[in-house]
Order: sequence, then C-alpha cells, then structure tokens
Amino acid sequence: MIRLLLFIVALMFVVRADPVGNANAVPSSPPQQARKLIAITFDDAPRAPGAFYTPAQRTEKLIAVLKENRVPQAAFFVNSGRVNIGDGDEARIAAYVAAGHVIANHSANHPRLMRTSAEDYLADIDIGEKWLKGRPGYRPWFRYPFLDEGGRDKVKRDAVRAGLKARGLRNGYVTVDGSDWNMEALAVAAVKSGKTLDMDAFRDLYVETHLQSAEFSDALMVRTIGRSAPQVLLLHETDIAALFLGDLIAALRANGWDIVSCDDAFADPIYNLMPDTPFAAGTLVEAMAWERGIKGQRWYDRNDMDVANPLFALRVLHEGAQ
Repeated sequence: MIRLLLFIVALMFVVRADPVGNANAVPSSPPQQARKLIAITFDDAPRAPGAFYTPAQRTEKLIAVLKENRVPQAAFFVNSGRVNIGDGDEARIAAYVAAGHVIANHSANHPRLMRTSAEDYLADIDIGEKWLKGRPGYRPWFRYPFLDEGGRDKVKRDAVRAGLKARGLRNGYVTVDGSDWNMEALAVAAVKSGKTLDMDAFRDLYVETHLQSAEFSDALMVRTIGRSAPQVLLLHETDIAALFLGDLIAALRANGWDIVSCDDAFADPIYNLMPDTPFAAGTLVEAMAWERGIKGQRWYDRNDMDVANPLFALRVLHEGAQ
C-alpha cells in the first residue's frame, strides 16, 4: 500500500510538470520529430543582377543546387512589383515551380510596415495576391518585408494580422536568419570598387554564419517551448546563395540537420502563433522567447551589422589583418 501511494504521488508530479510555465505552451511534437529539421526559403524573388551571375544564370544554378542536394521543396517569396515584363523574371519564377518548389507573397513593392499605414500595406499585399493566385506552386503565405510587423504600433500590427486572416493568408515566419542580404550587398560593393574577395573565406563565413544561426535558434526554441521544432531558414535569391548553398546544406547535414519541405515545416503548430511582444519584428523564435520571458540573448549576434561587417572586412577582404 505504501509503495502504491508513493507511486501515485510521483505520477502527480510528472503530470503537473510544465517546463514552459505558460498557458499558451505549444503541444509537444511526436517522438519522430525530435530531430533537428530545417526548411529553406528565399525572399525578394526576382532580384536584380548581383556580383557574379546574371539573373538567368542564378536561377539555373539555384535549381541545380537544390536538385543535387535533394532538397524536397524550397519556397520563393515573391515581390510581384519587381517582375518586369520581357526580361525573363516571370519565366524564372515559373522555372522554380517547375522544379518542384513553391511561391508565396512577399508584398508587391517591399514596404516597411513601420513607415506605412495598415490600409496601404494591405493594398500592396493585395497587388501581390492578384499576381500570385492561380499560379502553379502558390501557397497562401505572406512574409513581412524586413520581418517588420509594425514595431511598437500594436494597433497597426493587429490591423494587418486581421487583414491577413480575412484574406486567408498566414504569416510565412522565419526562425533562422544570418542576414545574407548584407553579405551580398558587401560583396557587390567590394566588386564594384575593384577589391579582391577571398572566395574560399567568403564561403566559409557564409556557411559558418547560417549554421551558427540555426544552432542558436534550435537551442532557443528548446529553452522556450521545451522541444525542437522545424526551423525555417531565411535566405534571399542572391548570387551568394547560388554559390554557397550546396556547402551550407552539406554543413547542416553534417551537424545533424534534416532538410524538410516548407509545407512540412509550416505544418508545425508554432507557425499558427501570433506572439504579443512590446516590439513586433524579427524571427518567430525570438518573439516566442520574448513573450514567455526567456532570459538571456534572444537574437543571433551576427544580425547586428556592427558585428557582421567587420567580420566580412577581416575574413573576406583581409582588411585590418595583422
């Protein structure tokens, strides 16, 4: 009898355990999803020429790399206002879909919500939807340009959230960000100024940065909700993605990551959340940690340009090296 009572008391403690301590805690994932999963997404399609490829060459290279590395499905978030008739932009986006990938809305003209009224912002989303809807590969996902969901203006934030819901759209959240757009801009500027880039060092910096960001986000996710969840990697449709994506995928897999489709990643219940934070911007995992009062650093430090730019100058341009 005493052993039975002790067993019942112990069982009560197990049932009551809650590592997050929050009424909005996300349900635990099934055991088979406990491994590290990540999906690959690209913003700002179609982009202009970069430092190394024409847009057509870039698309051909990205499709080949994704196929060679057995990526089941990537997502390209489109700025429809940047699709120019007659220069191949529409055909390039169609080529991504024909290769098995999907497309979604990144606005028509890439406005920043903190500088735009909710009405004008939603109108720009509608322009994007008009271009996208009915096309093969379309997904009803919207990704905020600059990951800006309204900053401190909760009225604006909530108006856009309500507008997305009314349009049948969901937030195409990001959890892993290495500010690759900044690396691309630094590379373009260096090439234009005639500087020599150490391409091997550039590759290593690109891979290292995104791998570190993925590991940081996974650890923060576990601290926040008590489990790993499928991560969503933010890249941009850039020349450096075409150059280094294969190396990044190999490094991710070597570090225990499995590449999954965006459909599978966004099926996780965390991607239905709408965190309430004092400032609405950034990655989903950062917002979740902020909302739940998780202590310590919630953002990956290389997304601070004061950290990232000196690293690029030192390691890729060898400026300031002793």
